[in-house]
Amino acid sequence: MWDGWTWPEFGTLLQIAVLAIGYYYVFLFIHGTRGAQVLVGFALMLAVVIGLTSVFNLDALNWLLRRLLVFMGLALLVIFQPEIRRALAELGRQPVFTASQDRRTAVDQIVQAVSILSEQRIGALIAIERDIGTRSVIETGTKLDATVVPELLASLFYPHTPLHDGGVIIRGNRIVAASCVFPLSHNMELHKQLGTRHRAAVGLSEETDAVVIAVSEETGTISVAYRGRLSRGQDRDRLKRFLNALLVRGGAANSPWRRAKEHLDLTPEGIAKSDEMAKQESLHAS
Repeated sequence: MWDGWTWPEFGTLLQIAVLAIGYYYVFLFIHGTRGAQVLVGFALMLAVVIGLTSVFNLDALNWLLRRLLVFMGLALLVIFQPEIRRALAELGRQPVFTASQDRRTAVDQIVQAVSILSEQRIGALIAIERDIGTRSVIETGTKLDATVVPELLASLFYPHTPLHDGGVIIRGNRIVAASCVFPLSHNMELHKQLGTRHRAAVGLSEETDAVVIAVSEETGTISVAYRGRLSRGQDRDRLKRFLNALLVRGGAANSPWRRAKEHLDLTPEGIAKSDEMAKQESLHAS
């Protein structure tokens, strides 16, 4: 029954394996992004149109559409421009936090400052730099290089102070700069629901892997933006668990492949799942 059948050459199998792995990680990288939805819609529309031109023998139109596939590479560069920029930045990223205790201390200080701002209903925008640098954003503000102290961090956002307008960049356990201008998100849906502060938080999280905390000056509500996703209505304990998960347990010890799979679910269901996992970890630790 196997007469005439031969095993593929090693080179052919190697090429198939490389392409399969490459496609897998490309799909993993674009999964859940706005560009993925655009790409799927564009591909479906193009396939349907080419199919119709083949069925009805529209040879000239079919030929033209097939030639357009050559320019798909340029279209992908435009569609996935934010994701490609972030991926290239991640190639040279270096660990920021050096010690687990330093990370925990910084998280505690930040959470305490955010709680102060939330209770007093003072608007704030705090970005915690992870592995992708934010130098271009830092240059738009005033450089400080100060230790993260709750009272100092909170005082930067008090109304009528010179540095209250804009965002703060934190690197490790240091306040690097204040009064920085964060890039606004291009997601049009956010423009209808959120103010400038929250759109700036999402915008920076889209371009870098920073964790961005926004405090509403109207309601004191705490929100967290990470990788283009925004979670609103955080309390002190939940915020601390989020930051610990990202900055302490999910720090530099992760391998590049594990970081490629990292997708923090900021939906209500994902938050509930994270809370349950944190409780189970506490029980095992005790």
